[in-house]
Amino acid sequence: MRKYIILSIILTVVVFTACNSPKKVKTENEVNKTEKNISENNTEKMTKVLLKTSMGDITIALYDDTPNHKANFEKLVNEKFYDGVLFHRIIKGFMIQGGDPDSKNAKSGQHLGSGDIGYTIPAEFRSNHYHKRGAVAAARMGDNVNPKKESSGCQFYIVDGTVCDNNYMNMISQRTGKTFTPEQIAIYTTVGGAPFLDGDYTVFGEVLEGMDVVDKIAEQQKDASDRPIQDIKIISATILK
Repeated sequence: MRKYIILSIILTVVVFTACNSPKKVKTENEVNKTEKNISENNTEKMTKVLLKTSMGDITIALYDDTPNHKANFEKLVNEKFYDGVLFHRIIKGFMIQGGDPDSKNAKSGQHLGSGDIGYTIPAEFRSNHYHKRGAVAAARMGDNVNPKKESSGCQFYIVDGTVCDNNYMNMISQRTGKTFTPEQIAIYTTVGGAPFLDGDYTVFGEVLEGMDVVDKIAEQQKDASDRPIQDIKIISATILK
């Protein structure tokens, strides 16, 4: 069975050879500064979801202008679908991925990432939502079996992010034809992210609090399949009123 993957092998090599080393948040003041700078959206009235994980709490906001992804995520949260699933794939300086229903009670060493919920969601690409550090986006099948780039109905990832320089941004534009606004370039070259994913995966939310937890999860020891050696569980997901 095919996995819900997030990038090609070629781009994996590109991002880790052309970007600067990840700039990790080390102090509480730096955490707060990063989280305040991460949002270019008015999150005050957005739906917020608290992910209580075995390594700490992460609060995310869901975008109103990706309504299908928002409604689906809210539905799964209300159904307690995410309670007990693992972050089954982690890559430091890139992202953490979860939402595979097969990860609930998965045995140690079991390969994960192929579980789904039986449906996909049409892509909702928005130029104002991109893969900055803290972005929440939907995983999906590869283009060879999914040319419309439809999203998994349940698997998602949070961008841990790498700070990139202008040369890297230019290279991505030349190799992929992607264009970046001055605002996006400013974010990618200061706060960081994964710009090579823009326009290929739907970004439907962002982290409001808990990027230090995302960093901590991404840094854990893992196996050859990028699954954490020690399970990292979403204990509960709750919509905040």
